[in-house]
Amino acid sequence: MSDALTLPAEARERAGKGASRHLRREGRVPAVIYGGSEEPTMIHVEAKELVRQLGTGHFMNSIVMIDLGGKSLRTLPKDVAFDPVTDRPIHVDFLRLAKNAKIQVAVPVVFLNEEASPGLKKGGVLNVVRHDLELVCESDKIPDQIEIDVTGKDVGDSIHISEVTLPAGAESAITDRDFTIATLVAPSALKKAEGAEAASGDGAGSDMEAGETAATEQGVDDDAALEQEEKSE
Repeated sequence: MSDALTLPAEARERAGKGASRHLRREGRVPAVIYGGSEEPTMIHVEAKELVRQLGTGHFMNSIVMIDLGGKSLRTLPKDVAFDPVTDRPIHVDFLRLAKNAKIQVAVPVVFLNEEASPGLKKGGVLNVVRHDLELVCESDKIPDQIEIDVTGKDVGDSIHISEVTLPAGAESAITDRDFTIATLVAPSALKKAEGAEAASGDGAGSDMEAGETAATEQGVDDDAALEQEEKSE
């Protein structure tokens, strides 16, 4: 899993929209730590540091150690609210983690050995249905990513959760079905080419049939003319 992140914080004495707006004007982001047997803890963190950690790309599935007044609290980010106009973080929810606690997290998937896939080599496209997998695992054993091997996969093949080897101690949060993670499909360009070829073939057939009909009709006309000449003689 990713190394634990450390985020300094200060206690938040007041709640409410007014207090939160004041904190944001001061370059701080209000947050809350909840879960376990303790009451929720209201805190605020530095906006710049939070943005930096969000930029790592793995903030949401990393353990974040909240440094609060010399006490270190082990947490997992559960939700970040962003301003719809500026896209800046305006609130964060952290889940308090007990030792050896099992939690549900979304872990990104990556695909390996694409060069060993016959379908991809012939121009097929990997259609990813799920970019993340919802897993239940121990809080100190959250994987960075789930690797999926596409060796031997051809156009028309699908990859289901039952084919994926999950890390020890992790299991899928969805257990009632063998859901699809990705499919290998023919490229749209190939489909268009096949459609054009089929249309061209139909057109050629129509032209041939029209030619044959015209020739037949011409033959009938010639026979009729010859018969008329014989009668005249």
